[in-house]
Amino acid sequence: TSHQGGYSHDAVVHALRKCGIRHIDTAKRYGCESLLQKAIKESGVKREDLWITTKLWHSDYGYENTKKACLDSCARLGVEYLDLYLIHWPDAQVPGKSNREVRAETWRAMEELYEKGLCRSIGVSNFLISHLEQLREDCVITPHVNQVEYHPFQRPQELVDYCRSRGIVFEGYCPLAKGEALTHPSIIQLAKKYGRTPAQICIRWSIQNGIVTIPKSTKPERVEENCKVFDFTIAEDDVEILNGMHDGRHVSWDPSLIV
Repeated sequence: TSHQGGYSHDAVVHALRKCGIRHIDTAKRYGCESLLQKAIKESGVKREDLWITTKLWHSDYGYENTKKACLDSCARLGVEYLDLYLIHWPDAQVPGKSNREVRAETWRAMEELYEKGLCRSIGVSNFLISHLEQLREDCVITPHVNQVEYHPFQRPQELVDYCRSRGIVFEGYCPLAKGEALTHPSIIQLAKKYGRTPAQICIRWSIQNGIVTIPKSTKPERVEENCKVFDFTIAEDDVEILNGMHDGRHVSWDPSLIV
C-alpha cells in the first residue's frame, strides 16, 4: 500500500483471498493502517498466517516516541505484534540534534520492541551504507531488513552486496519504477519474447537478482498479474540487458543527500 495512488480495499481483500499473498507492506505515512484492519478481517486470513510490515515516520523518531508510535500502529492495524517494523527514512529533522544521534536513539527503542516481541523483526528503509555503518557503531542489533528503491534504472548493487555481507535482507520497492519501466522499449521487447507483461518481466528480474520484491497495485487484476512470476525464468543474457539499464535515477526519494 502507499500514500500515492490511493488505497483499494477490494485489491487488498482480493490479494489475500484469491492470490495467496500474505505480506502486507504499509506505513504510518500512508494513512491506511486502520483501513487495512478492515480488509484483513474481511479476508478471513488468520493473523498468524500474515506478514505485516509497517514503518515509523520521522515525526515519531526518538526513544519514547518510537515505542508509543509502534503501539499506535498496532492499534490501528488491530494486531498485537508486527512482523517487521522499519525506520522509514534516514533524515530525522529534529532541531538541535544530529540525524545520527536521533537514529541511534530511535534504533535503541526498536531493539527494545524486538526484545519484548512486539516486533518480530526490525529494520530500516532508504538507508545507505554510510547510515548503516553509523548504526553498526552506535547500536547492538543489526537491522534485519533494509527496504530500498530497486528497479532496472535504480540498481544499487554496492548497497545490495553490503547488506548481504552483513546478513541484512534487501527488500526492493517500486519494482516497476512507478510505471516508467513499463514503456521502455527493451522491457517491452523482453515481455514479447517471454510472452509476459512488462511488469512481470521487472518483478521476475528483481526476484532472480535475489531481491525480496514488493510490487503495489490498487487493481485486483494487476495484483494477480504481479503474482504470476514463478513459472518462468529470464535467461542470463536477458538479465544482463536489464542490469545494464541502471542510470541512477530515483522515482522515489533520494537518500544520498542525508548525512
